[in-house]
Amino acid sequence: MTLRYTLDNIDAVAKQLLDCFESKIVLFNGEMGSGKTTLISALVRALGGESETSSPTFSIVNEYKVSSDFVYHFDFYRIKNHYEALDIGIEDYFCSGYWNFIEWPEKIKSLLPDDHTVVHLTIESDNERRLDCVYSNNS
Repeated sequence: MTLRYTLDNIDAVAKQLLDCFESKIVLFNGEMGSGKTTLISALVRALGGESETSSPTFSIVNEYKVSSDFVYHFDFYRIKNHYEALDIGIEDYFCSGYWNFIEWPEKIKSLLPDDHTVVHLTIESDNERRLDCVYSNNS
């Protein structure tokens, strides 16, 4: 699935994007400033989250209650190696059955489960982004 969007229609795009997810483990790729955290915030709203979302750049993980589920939002930009992800119990999060939205997943590539969805964000202009969503099953 490929979609183009702006901030004006990001909530509608988030609802449409949820239909693309074949796994609750979703990796978000894109350069700095491509809107990963902004899109994840829209996805949390689309899932029924009512609390304010923010980037977990310093906390590494934020937890959000959504409808009858949870979202764990990770930002691994600042970690030095995958052992830091192991220290926070990343494998337990993956096995929880809840949503795992992961920014900078390349930092923990060796720990990622085979079944996951990848969302790649590309800056088209100052106001427009393109996203490509694909399911991956490396087993």
